[in-house]
Amino acid sequence: MENKEDPLVENYGTLFVVSTPIGNLEDITLRALKILNIVTMIAAENVIHTTKLCKHYEIKTELMSYNQHNRRVKAPELIRLLKKGNDLAMVTDAGTPGISDPGNYLVNQALKDKIQISPIPGPSAVAAAISVSGLAANSFIFAGFLPNKTGKRKKELKKLAFESRTLIFFEAPHRIKAMLIDLKEIFGERQMVMVREMTKMFEEVKKDSVSNILNHLESRKIRGEFTLVVEGWNKRNKFRGLNADAAIRLDKLLNEQKMSVKDIAILISREEGCSYREIYKDCLIRKKVPEGSKQNGIKQKA
Repeated sequence: MENKEDPLVENYGTLFVVSTPIGNLEDITLRALKILNIVTMIAAENVIHTTKLCKHYEIKTELMSYNQHNRRVKAPELIRLLKKGNDLAMVTDAGTPGISDPGNYLVNQALKDKIQISPIPGPSAVAAAISVSGLAANSFIFAGFLPNKTGKRKKELKKLAFESRTLIFFEAPHRIKAMLIDLKEIFGERQMVMVREMTKMFEEVKKDSVSNILNHLESRKIRGEFTLVVEGWNKRNKFRGLNADAAIRLDKLLNEQKMSVKDIAILISREEGCSYREIYKDCLIRKKVPEGSKQNGIKQKA
């Protein structure tokens, strides 16, 4: 990036990436309020939502809609304003822009055009959730929203099944049960923390096994956004066997005897996102166990 003495850069405005409350309107910094008041315009993911925040703090700055659907049209307009020397703020519906929302697109456009960008830190659902989880927080993976369709969601979960770091997911209320069902199938019974309606009146933080949290939701009307913090894989998490399709494919490869057991284990572990060692052990067991003793092509291990 060119330094601030470059006349072109010097005359540009600054894009402020401003964190806003994830629920409780009081969770906003004094600096964020100051920036929102002094900039020329606020690029908001949802104008109606941000209007409520502005009215609460008597902020009269003009708002412009900037979201996933109009970003390619609106971003050039915002960049032009910045190049004319206007300071702009970008906000999301809740939390820090650029995390599971279209904020990154505008940031990248500004970086390409050597426009100064300044983060205004504040609320983050990721940091808030892991802080109350009691799970390992020294290193974690944020996976955001997984795909809507079960098949694609399971594929992504398989990639993370043997990740030892704590995992954090976002999920919508109408998909939370399906997500937990898939999580249980792929991950098994791990400890997890479900955080719902964070910082709001009906905030709920529940730590339990995946099954118990599923049962807990069965008796409730599901509302609000969810943040899930899930224990990473460790030696206590037993290998739960392959799903039926993968197990049938594994048996077929073993019966064909065209590949070595090692190569078969490598292939299946890559396809299914499983541990090579566990698949290799499973292959050796399958070669010793008579075909008729396998149930539905799946060899479960204790």
